[in-house]
Order: sequence, then C-alpha cells, then structure tokens
Amino acid sequence: MNAGHDTAPLPVRLEDFAGPARRALPPEVWDFIAGGSGEELTLAANRAALDRIRLVPRVLSGSGAPDTTAELPGGRAALPVAVAPMAYQRLLHPEGELATARAAAAAGVPFTLSTLSSVPVEEVTALGGVTWFQLYCQRDPGLTAELVRRAEDAGCAAVMVTVDVPSMGRRLRDLRNGFALPAGVAAAHLDPATTRRAAERRSGTCAVAEHTAESFARTLGWDDLARLREQTELPLIVKGILDPGDAATATAVGADAVVVSNHGGRQLDGAVASADMLPAVREAVPPSCRLLLDSGIRGGTDVLKALALGADGVLLGRPVLWGLASDGAEGVSRVLGLLAAELRSALELSGCAAPADAPWLTTLGAGR
Repeated sequence: MNAGHDTAPLPVRLEDFAGPARRALPPEVWDFIAGGSGEELTLAANRAALDRIRLVPRVLSGSGAPDTTAELPGGRAALPVAVAPMAYQRLLHPEGELATARAAAAAGVPFTLSTLSSVPVEEVTALGGVTWFQLYCQRDPGLTAELVRRAEDAGCAAVMVTVDVPSMGRRLRDLRNGFALPAGVAAAHLDPATTRRAAERRSGTCAVAEHTAESFARTLGWDDLARLREQTELPLIVKGILDPGDAATATAVGADAVVVSNHGGRQLDGAVASADMLPAVREAVPPSCRLLLDSGIRGGTDVLKALALGADGVLLGRPVLWGLASDGAEGVSRVLGLLAAELRSALELSGCAAPADAPWLTTLGAGR
C-alpha cells in the first residue's frame, strides 16, 4: 500500500490522458475540443467502426523487432502518423501550436498547422521538423493564394486542403455554451477584425462558426482544386473525402494524397464512419496516391487496422490535445511515445516487420 501518495497512475493508453486534460480546462473549452456536431452520432460511429474491425495475425514470420518508419507526403516519418490540423491550440496551453510542433518534431512525425492556428506558420516552421499547412480556402481567392505562398516561403513540406467545410457543422455543445475565443487567442492567419465582430455577436451563437463563415469559401468546386494544384509545387493533400468517386476525382485533378475523414464527427452528423469507407477509397485511387485515415484513432492497434485496410498512415487528433492540455509539449511527447510503443507491439504481435506489411493481414468487420 502507498497510503498518502497522490501521484496519478501512469498513463498506459491514450484515453488515460483525457481525464487530466478535462480537469485542466474550462468546461466550454473541453466541449469545444471533445464535441461533435448534432447528436454526435458520427463521433460515436468512428470509434464503433474501429472497434468492430478484427485482425487475423500471422505467425512464424521471422520479422523480429519491427521498423515503424513510413513514407508520408514530404518525406519519411518515424511512424505512419501525422498530427492532425486542430485550431486555436493556445486555448489549451500558453505555447499552443509551438508546444505541439516541438513534440511532433522530437517524435519524428509531421505536424499539420491549421489555417485557424493561434500561432503564425513562420514561428512553427522555425522550430524545425516537418510541417504540413492545412488550408481553408478563403472567399477571396487572392487570400487563398497568399496563404499558400506564405506556407511555401515558411518551408512547409505539404499543403493539406480541407474540402468538407463549406460551413461549420452545428456543434450543439458550442451553441449551448455561446462559445467564443477568449482575449489573447485568435486566428493568426485571418483578419483579426472578423474574429472581433463575431465575438461581439456571440449571444445564442458560436462565435467561431460565425467568424469562419465570414472568411471561408462556400462554393468550392473541382475547378478550384485544379487551380490550387497549379499554385504550388508542394505535395497536395486533400482532406475530408468519404466517397470513393470523390477520391478518384481528387487524384485525377492532381492530389498527391487523400485523407479519408468526416472531420472527427464535427461536420455532417449521420455521416458514415471514416474507417468504413477506407477499403473502397483505396480501391478507387491509384497506388501512387498516399492514403491517410482521420477520425477516431485512439491507439497503436487502430493505426495497424488502418494500415491493414490500405492506408499509408493516420492523422492523430484529440489525444494530442489531451496531452497538450495536461502538460504542454511534454504531454504531447508522452502521447506520441505511447502510441509508438503500442504500434511496435501491434506490428510484432501481428507478424508485420514494418507498416508496409500490414495489408498482408486479413481483416474482418470492415466497411459494414
């Protein structure tokens, strides 16, 4: 017995970081990062889909200790994992995106910086590491082109354009809270006057949804994606695709990679789980297209399941924010370190020497 000791148990799974994060944050900030849209049916479906998948391990493969490195857009990474784009990280920790980027660089995985970052792209890329810039196309095409040039000039390794947000989903937790950004937190890449006007109208609304509605293009089409492809020589990643036909069109237009994603259950409530669409999307795109899974990843076995279904890697979202809220860069480092340990174990126990071996595995329960 260790009577009198208040030391918290050592986290042994990524979900263990959620409790400390929730205790560290104001309730409305926790709701902002944890919640989904509508009745949160798709948010729950993402986990249910991954939990439903079963792997058939192989034995006597002679693989030994696995190599976890993988080829992702912009270069080779220590894990088949990139940190997902997530907005306004200074809500969770004073260093915000700087802390997360520092931890991602130390772990050897790409960090995706959101257009809605609370830290400018130049400050993030100055830390080193691999940075992907997530782009929300603006109503003014000139501002979109300026953001792309800014990302290139800062040294970003890829541009990830999000295509599933003509407007923000109705996130009921935020609406009930009348959520608005506090003083000192703003979108570093957008006009601050837009954020300020939305905050002044916050009664009965979500100010974040209002100020993005003033900025984001709502009528994007495939021609816009083609023009974006012409504007940059960086690898182009298209995030927010669920339909296999859309994935095929994206690659035909020039996308180098596709992220199968329902925005973590934060856009259309009732949309299909991302993992359920992964096999069909893999069949629809050429082998040269890098395929990433986003939405619901909570551990190394989830990463292995995504790889077995045809993904080249995954985006890790909310668990990174849990680590950031609980202990800044050190917390994010612990999250990524634990994920790496889980993935090494999952690869070895399944008979895979490396992530590229995962499609060898038989899966049951996918795509239902």
